[in-house]
Amino acid sequence: MLPYQTLISLERSLPASLNQQITAAFIGLILRGILPAKTKLPGTRTLATLLAVHRQTVVGAFNELEAQGWIEQVPAKGTFVSPRIPEMQVQPWPAQAPAPAVARAGFTYPRLPAVSRPRGLAPLILDGGTPDPRLAPLTALARKYRTVFRRTSNRHLFGYTIPIGNAALRQQLANYLHDTRGIAAQPDNVFIARGSVMAMYLVAQLLVQPGDTVVVGNRSYPEANRLFEYRGAHLQRVSVDEQGLRVDEVEALCQRQAVRLVYITPHHHYPTTVTLPAERRVRLLQLAERHNFIILEDDYDFDFHYANSPILPLASADRTGRVLYVGSLSKALAPSIRVGYLVGPADLVAEMGNLRFLVDHQGDSILEQCIAELFAEGDMSAHLKRARNHYQQRRDVFCHQLRAHVSEWFSFEEPTGGLAVWGQFSEAVDVPRLSAECHRAGLGIGDGHRYQLETEAQASHLRLGFAALTPDELLQSASILARALRAQPSKGQIA
Repeated sequence: MLPYQTLISLERSLPASLNQQITAAFIGLILRGILPAKTKLPGTRTLATLLAVHRQTVVGAFNELEAQGWIEQVPAKGTFVSPRIPEMQVQPWPAQAPAPAVARAGFTYPRLPAVSRPRGLAPLILDGGTPDPRLAPLTALARKYRTVFRRTSNRHLFGYTIPIGNAALRQQLANYLHDTRGIAAQPDNVFIARGSVMAMYLVAQLLVQPGDTVVVGNRSYPEANRLFEYRGAHLQRVSVDEQGLRVDEVEALCQRQAVRLVYITPHHHYPTTVTLPAERRVRLLQLAERHNFIILEDDYDFDFHYANSPILPLASADRTGRVLYVGSLSKALAPSIRVGYLVGPADLVAEMGNLRFLVDHQGDSILEQCIAELFAEGDMSAHLKRARNHYQQRRDVFCHQLRAHVSEWFSFEEPTGGLAVWGQFSEAVDVPRLSAECHRAGLGIGDGHRYQLETEAQASHLRLGFAALTPDELLQSASILARALRAQPSKGQIA
């Protein structure tokens, strides 16, 4: 008998069960020719003794192997490797290592800008403003998954569905956006995407032609800018001040040339966090109608406001079908839960579905159904209320720490909403060097280049996200940042 206790190595620390490990080991022995077709295998009791496992573990593995067609269990005779397995010859180990995998394509192709990635994971990260997955309503979501899987009326969700998204979620979002933002929408006005950027990408592909003018802020969301540029659009950047996008500059631009689309984050402008006042919103809507351009309104952090009731979106006042409203549930839940949406004219939503069908037949209909039920049963509103309270507390703690420990080098305004603080370091601070020092101390912060304008001699602005860290973690982060600033080489006002 073969030395099965040597041939089959089991590790109880692995995620795979012992049953799965035994199954995989026998498949490997068969494929390598060590167990040829028709080989009789030891009984389950014998094998269980050799491997020091419970007999039922071996029985489960043999049942799985038989179900997959690798073995046959013959009553009163024993268990055999299936006779239908082709004979395998043991392959000798190659004398030299195989050639490495191909690293570079043998053809040319257009190159995209490199995606900015952190230089390794730090224990603490003050990012651009992401939510804390630890606050996500995972228990409630798991319950919804169990319910959806068990309910026979949901069987259709496991097949092909329509590309514009789950009907139940589109209905719930239409209700939610009406109640919280004053947006008049029916389910046919709602498109569900795998995140807000996917929705904006489809908009760019459908509505922007190469050479079209797209207006963005001189500081704005880089990922949105990239997808417009990739489409071949000509970006025109207008100023952003303490009240957001300069609409007067948009008006002056429209008088000089045709504008196809204006991209805006009016509730909490990215990255500066400021809110566009009502008079600028009204003026922008008037300009869109007069000059026949599209407004792409990115609902950045609308659900997280801490002061007065927020100003309603431009989409709530749109009566001419020129505003496309984009939002994300990934911010409300967790970054890996990729669900975003767009609200717009029903004919455009249908056309977006036609385009999406070419690359992604549909979204995750099961996840979308579960989220719809979170809305319907009140779990989502309860979660958002809890999360808003947590994030407001974290904002208060973080801003207090910044004022107490780094105000000598870093100036900022406390944000009235959102998940991050926007501020500027003094000229004496070398922000890229500061970023490197903080990272060595266990704190990840940006190097400032993401937000640097071409007219600026050095990177001095930074967006510091507070939402993903607990109050204690924010205290540690502020302490590391303060020590790194104090340790910077003497220059100007730094002692």
